[in-house]
Amino acid sequence: MAVLQVRGIDDQLYSALGALATRENRSISQEVITIIQSYLSSAKTLDKQSTDAFLDLAGSWKDNRSAKEISDDLRKSRRNSKRFQGDNDVFA
Repeated sequence: MAVLQVRGIDDQLYSALGALATRENRSISQEVITIIQSYLSSAKTLDKQSTDAFLDLAGSWKDNRSAKEISDDLRKSRRNSKRFQGDNDVFA
């Protein structure tokens, strides 16, 4: 079994872990393991839920046309702008 040593825990955090461990009738080491296990198991669920929520929000593009047909339609629908044309045109 692996051993994990954590340094630099401030006194308030260590006291809070100790109090929680006492309430749960565990040692501080057991409590830290329980917290880590709980977090890691919920993180996978949260990642999947986040991904699913994003995909539901984003939806998908449903179009029976080919990519070429879509790009051709986009090009045809563009209008030429005279906004940047003129004597002092920086973009010429």
